[in-house]
Amino acid sequence: MSKVKSYLSLIKFSHTIFAMPFALIGFFIGILNADYGVWNLNKAIGGGWDRPLLNPEFWEFYSAVLVTKFILVILCMVFARSAAMAFNRYLDRSFDAKNPRTAIREIPAGILKANNVLFFTIVGCLLFIVCTFFINRICFFLSPAALFVVLGYSYTKRFTPLCHLILGLGLSLAPIGAYLAVAGRFDLLPILFSFTVLFWVSGFDIIYALQDEEFDKTNKLYSIPAWLGKVKALRISELLHVLSAVCVLFAGWLGNFGWLYWIGSAIFIGMLVYQHSIVKPNDLKRVNIAFMTANGIASVVFAIFVIADLFINF
Repeated sequence: MSKVKSYLSLIKFSHTIFAMPFALIGFFIGILNADYGVWNLNKAIGGGWDRPLLNPEFWEFYSAVLVTKFILVILCMVFARSAAMAFNRYLDRSFDAKNPRTAIREIPAGILKANNVLFFTIVGCLLFIVCTFFINRICFFLSPAALFVVLGYSYTKRFTPLCHLILGLGLSLAPIGAYLAVAGRFDLLPILFSFTVLFWVSGFDIIYALQDEEFDKTNKLYSIPAWLGKVKALRISELLHVLSAVCVLFAGWLGNFGWLYWIGSAIFIGMLVYQHSIVKPNDLKRVNIAFMTANGIASVVFAIFVIADLFINF
């Protein structure tokens, strides 16, 4: 059990709270847009299954398939994210050992061996690919590209301050990936939610990186704070969060969502504003509150309202 706890701590399992809710949004939007032969035939001849997410007949036809895909999507999220985090810890182990803030992490602290963490990464990647194989062909063929993004992020801090955007890109695969798992095709609405995640995650990762500005400069690592300083970094974070809010609003309009969606949007945007109100260039004491609490509330509450809106209005 101690080893399990160590690996859960290594991959920061609690941080799945950021992307997982958006994966669920993508999944349920995918249900509404998938090609179901019997259901679509029923609609075509005038039978109509209004509000399929609340319709027992719909679930009677498709529950087995959808529950299986739901489980596979969750597993893909867990395996891909676990592999990415473990690889990041493996690759950055020498830097983590030098940084007082990160020296307590599992590899530099000697709790886990580096080679074991690398093996954990490889297993996670293989399990992710296996799960995509059982979802559908498009997810399986795109699985190497997804792994390239989420694993490749770990290298980017060595050569570009845009590393925050690569992290955002990795997490932004959650809603479109879950949508593809069910619908089997690309559509604009889930892509908008992916852009929401990209700008949102990139923005709050810049806030988190404020803590390591001096360390990154000393060790020739790249980040927006190390490149531009705290004040300008916060301005860029604000801009990215404005773009995230615009994507949320545009998605609501495009998807013709109801009032529950707009309540969720207001809370999500409110949490973006809140985290910028409590983090200042000369006061980083509440960075962790902004990073974990505000963003955790933003994603979970937003997803609850969006999914509730899908059940009630579509």
